[in-house]
Amino acid sequence: MLAKEIADILCAAPLTEWDETIMNQDYRNVFATDLMSDALAMIQDNEESTVLLTGLCNSQTLRTAEMLDVRFIVFVRGKFLQDIDLEMARNMDITCIATDLTMYDACGRLYQKGLAGIYG
Repeated sequence: MLAKEIADILCAAPLTEWDETIMNQDYRNVFATDLMSDALAMIQDNEESTVLLTGLCNSQTLRTAEMLDVRFIVFVRGKFLQDIDLEMARNMDITCIATDLTMYDACGRLYQKGLAGIYG
């Protein structure tokens, strides 16, 4: 599933500019958590095709995504990054979008459309 399709399904707005590589990437997995330690423990394969869903809006999320080579983050519950963190995301080439949906609803919509979850 393309990033644009994910954004449309989640009625999400971009927080950073759309990177052409990110837009054309085929995303097959989603991992949803507010605990970055869980992301570090669970995202072990196919990082480049994994979307991270989280409500944790700070630099810790960006640093975790960078360590995992995750380049696409969806922030749920209408949360946004502060300007300093948006700049960090741009410098890391991480594309970020935000949706007003809860994590539960966002995961349900993506699951219905065929994205697989990462389970422990």
